Amino acid sequence: MTVDATDRQILAVMQRNARTPVSEIARAVGLSSAPVSRRIERMERAGVIKGYVAVIDDQRVGGLEAFIEARLVGGEDTTELERVIRTIDEVREYYTISGDPDAIVRCKVDNVEHLQRVVNALRRSGKVVGTKTLIVMSSWARAAQALRPLEPAPTNSSD
Repeated sequence: MTVDATDRQILAVMQRNARTPVSEIARAVGLSSAPVSRRIERMERAGVIKGYVAVIDDQRVGGLEAFIEARLVGGEDTTELERVIRTIDEVREYYTISGDPDAIVRCKVDNVEHLQRVVNALRRSGKVVGTKTLIVMSSWARAAQALRPLEPAPTNSSD
């Protein structure tokens, strides 16, 4: 599927707030609601839009967020580690990367003891030879900007 400039505009609005009504998205991109709705459905079917999530303010919910750098046992395939990662409920994201380390795991836990259990699970898997854990002190994410109200689309008036 080809994503054109209008699709990118629609995606930009939806990234700020996925709950924006189609009528508002349509105004923002200069189309009527029906073609915008069709474009969104097409992007969903094609997998361009993979899903919708709620952005949670972790500080209000409590707990810790951490990143775990993982170094794989020599010759281990990253897909094997991914199988292990998928069994750990606390894992929110998993990235294989170039260089050292081999992978980065983002997790959400209740406390330091809970974090230690997650790290131990990775180490016991037999796929990881070493880890380094980084506890998040504060964060900012572009997706969290959805909490801001959308600005109205500019209008062309020739008064």
